[in-house]
Amino acid sequence: MPRKIKDLIRDLTRAGFIDKGGKGSHRNFVHYNCKKPITLSGKLGSDAKKYQERDVKRKIEESKS
Repeated sequence: MPRKIKDLIRDLTRAGFIDKGGKGSHRNFVHYNCKKPITLSGKLGSDAKKYQERDVKRKIEESKS
């Protein structure tokens, strides 16, 4: 069962990312250790796509270094 968008947002928030907002269902998250923001699209209750889960995991790892 795929994770929900709200779960990915929770993971980013716990890792220290800040939601800078966006247009429509898009949300931009920034972290002071990451050069580029990560953008998540979709409603909170929607299933996350595989690439979204992969991108969130990579950004969280990048923020730790």
